[in-house]
Parts: sequence; C-alpha cells; structure tokens
Amino acid sequence: MPQKVSLSRLKLTDFRNYASVSLSLDDRHVVLTGDNGAGKTNLMEAVSFLSPGRGLRRATYSDVTRVGATAGFSIFAELDGMDGEVEIGTGVDTTDDSASRRLRINGTPAKSADELTDHLRLLWLTPSMDGLFTGGSSERRRFLDRLVLSLDPAHGRRASDFERAMRSRNKLLDERRFDPAWLSGIEQQMASLGIAMAMARQEMLDLLARLIDDTHESSPFPAAALELAGFMDGQFSRPAVDLEDEYAAMLADSRYRDAAAGRTLEGPHRADLLVRHRQKQMEAARCSTGEQKALLVGLILAHARLVANLTGYAPVLLLDEIAAHLDEGRRAALFDLIDALGGQAFMTGTDRAMFSALGERAQFLTVADGKVFE
Repeated sequence: MPQKVSLSRLKLTDFRNYASVSLSLDDRHVVLTGDNGAGKTNLMEAVSFLSPGRGLRRATYSDVTRVGATAGFSIFAELDGMDGEVEIGTGVDTTDDSASRRLRINGTPAKSADELTDHLRLLWLTPSMDGLFTGGSSERRRFLDRLVLSLDPAHGRRASDFERAMRSRNKLLDERRFDPAWLSGIEQQMASLGIAMAMARQEMLDLLARLIDDTHESSPFPAAALELAGFMDGQFSRPAVDLEDEYAAMLADSRYRDAAAGRTLEGPHRADLLVRHRQKQMEAARCSTGEQKALLVGLILAHARLVANLTGYAPVLLLDEIAAHLDEGRRAALFDLIDALGGQAFMTGTDRAMFSALGERAQFLTVADGKVFE
C-alpha cells in the first residue's frame, strides 16, 4: 500500500467568500456539503493552491482575494506529507500590482513553487472538466500536462521555458529580424525543451495505458484508450538527440511561414490528447454525456493509482460534485475505489445522503455562508 498524505489543518484568510476560517482535520476523507454557492468549491480551490500553478480554477490573484479585503489572501496548511510533517503557507499581497505569490515551507521562503511537489501531489476533477473531450485541444493539453506534472515536477519548468523561448522567436519573426545565429540559438533551445516535454507526455501515457490494461476489467468505469497526436506522431521511440535535430531543422525551415502566420505552427504546444472508449471503440467526443463523465472519472482514478505506484505516496484528490448523476451502486463502488487508493480525498455535494456509503471513512462538514460546521 502507498503511504498516506493527509491535511490536518487548513486556515484561510480573505480567500474567496471566507474572511477567516480554520479547519481541523484527521486523516480520513473530507466531505463538504451545503447549498450551491455556499463556498464548498472555494475550500477545495484553496487546497489546490498547495500545488504549483494557479489552482483548479486558474484564477487571477485579484479574483481569489475576498471582495472588500484590504490586502491579499493567505492559505496555511499543516499536513503529514511525503517528507514528514510540514507547514505550508502561501498567499499574495494584491496591494502591490507586481506582487507574485509568496510561499513558505516550515517558515522558510521557498525558491519556487516546484518545492510543493516534495510534500504532496494533488489531482482534481471538477464539473468544468466535463467538456474536456468535446472542447478545444488547449484544455486537453493543460489536463495532460497536469497529469505529467504530478509524476515529473520538472515538467512545468520545461513548459514555461519553452513558452518563453517561443515568444522570443515569434517576436523576432514578427519584427522580420531573421538573424540566423540568433534564431538558431533560440530554436535549439526550443528543440531541447520541446522534445523533452513531448517525451515526458508520451512516457506518462504509456505507463497509464499499461496500468489501465491491468485493471480495467475490475473497474466499474469504462477504460480509456489514450494517444498523443499533432506533433511528431509515433516517433518518440527514437533517440531524443535525433528528434531534437529534426525539430530544430523543422523550425529553421518554417521561419517565413511562421512569420506570415504570426505564430509558431509546429511544436508540443500544438499537440492534442486523443481519448477513446475502449469497450465501444468510439471517440470520447462521440460518447454520451454520461459515458464521457464515467471515462473521465476512470481516467483520474487510474492516474491516481499510477502516481501512488511510482512515488510510493497516494495523491490528495479534490473531487467536486463527484457523486452527482451517479446511481447508488456506482457511488458506492466509486467510494470504495477512492478509499482503496490509500490517500485522502476532498469531496463536495449538496446532499449528505449521497455520501452515506462512506460511513466512518469520512469526516463530514457543512458549509454555509463562508462558515464551516461539523
């Protein structure tokens, strides 16, 4: 069994609709129930800020800060993490327009948000992701990169460095500054970073596919077949150095075309995650809404199992409205799967009765008007 990571305390100040709230938790799952708009998802969003990035809503810091607050927001958490007991504090001072997010771990300023992955890995599933298979490829890329990041913390830095290099190249092309030495240097950097990104994505998908092969027959949720497309399709079994040379040459050959288009047309930023329903051999986008939801739930649970297997620690799951639209039998099966992962999960819903199958395995909290009650 993987070791458990769990939050024991969560304290918010001026976060969304919470002026101030402090939760004492044990290592059980946490079920948050209450009316729509009470602030259940806001609590889960606060937990999501314990990972690199801008949380599960990808909100700006000014949007996260409570209306009427004179400064920014703060989040404090105590947890039994991958590196033992730890205190994590994060927040931002919105009175400074140029302020960036502050992060302290055990009272010491962190060098970067990537240090958070030394203490816990977070995965989430929200209603806004229900259109993942029918929406644009950018959302699927973002989803894919979150999955990779939970296994490979360096992936986020590679992706941001690639974007920065690509913006520099686009600017030079837009200004018609076709200096071969300058462009070649940037394109070599893009090639190194871009191929590393693409290979990390492919490796994660290969691992996930093998795990799904081994477990899909015992799962109440349909299995997903996964494929990466849109950039050097099917070539990632070749040596990385050969792929880097090929991509760099591709960029050099497309300078004038990219200048005319106003953007870089080839690269990992154009890739797409293709998902099919295995049993039906059907593209996920053509499945019913219910089947798409079931595919997505099965995919998140399979990836959580992969993270637990590879790191030795179960990820913390944030599952917003997870029980909605599931019948009683499938809800019970879902809760058993979540519990079998060996980690802590935060779940929300409007009706506590939907979570009755969890019994004593969960701590039940009621949320109302920016307050939380046992």
